Amino acid sequence: MGAIIKWSNKVDSKPREDEEAMLKMKRTVLMLVAGLLLTVSAGCGAASPATKSLQNVKFSEVIRSIFYAPHYIAIKKGFFEEEGLKVDMTTAQGSDKGAAALIAGSADISLIGPETTIYIYNQKGEKTLKVFDQLTLKDGSFLLSRTKLNGFKWSDLEGKTIVGWRPGSAPQMVLNSMLKKEKVAKAEVITNIASPAMAGAFISGKGDFIQVFEPVASTLVKEGKAYYVASLGEGFGPFPETSYVATANYIKKNPKTIQKFVNAVSKGTKWLNTASNDEIADALASFFDGTPRDVIISSIERYKKQNTWPLDGEFTADHFATLQNTLIENGVLKPEQKVADIHAIADMTFVKKSRK
Repeated sequence: MGAIIKWSNKVDSKPREDEEAMLKMKRTVLMLVAGLLLTVSAGCGAASPATKSLQNVKFSEVIRSIFYAPHYIAIKKGFFEEEGLKVDMTTAQGSDKGAAALIAGSADISLIGPETTIYIYNQKGEKTLKVFDQLTLKDGSFLLSRTKLNGFKWSDLEGKTIVGWRPGSAPQMVLNSMLKKEKVAKAEVITNIASPAMAGAFISGKGDFIQVFEPVASTLVKEGKAYYVASLGEGFGPFPETSYVATANYIKKNPKTIQKFVNAVSKGTKWLNTASNDEIADALASFFDGTPRDVIISSIERYKKQNTWPLDGEFTADHFATLQNTLIENGVLKPEQKVADIHAIADMTFVKKSRK
């Protein structure tokens, strides 16, 4: 064996040196390639410094509707990111559920009816809610009929059935107040159908009329399932239907976050009020998957026509009075339960700063 080893070393020493050198070079190249791949992979998969610095905000919207277009635009156009925020959005399907999410801590900010702040304030619990920005200043629902009507009058609802919203919700109270104002005494409003099921119930034969938001209203009209008859927003007038709300504790502990959030929404509202309908439709399309472009544009036009989105976002004393009077008229708030001081349920300092 020793002779063989000696002979092998002598005869093959040069080839083996070349082979070892080649192996070393291969290992070096492989290490360089592996390092390069890791670098590229890290560059593709890792978040940029700007993304890493974004603060996550748990956000709950009441329903999905073009009524809340400024918010979706603020997301799509990157206005929240410009402010350093990442909005993690869920849909509550009701102001009551959105308020419950705030109390439970599963949401930081909710887009809900401001009446919930009054209800919770009067409960005198450990947590209170506060409005810090006003997104809409009209009711966002529209009244549709099963049959075509020429020259609709509110008296046409006499003795008819309307598929409406849950008791105590803002659209239900606005409709009820309209019926009282127009002296319609015998209309029956169905209030026990969940909002996602309302359109389906109407299509299957429930009710003579239905009260829905966009884009559902324009969709039903386009499909020939209903006929447009009236805007509750135009009929009722200014009404603070949907607000951004957080717990008083969250606002106190996170004033910078609230300010950034208000700034982003303000940018979205301003952009919406200057952009063309086509530009707005492009920005909203991803939030309404499957909704035809012409339906989105029709929805935008209806909301623009009734001056739905205020530029300043302020929840004023007049709005507060209108809200409480409507609650009392609908029997969900007793006169002695009226909140005397608007500051108990609202903080408009962030809105005022965003205007500077």
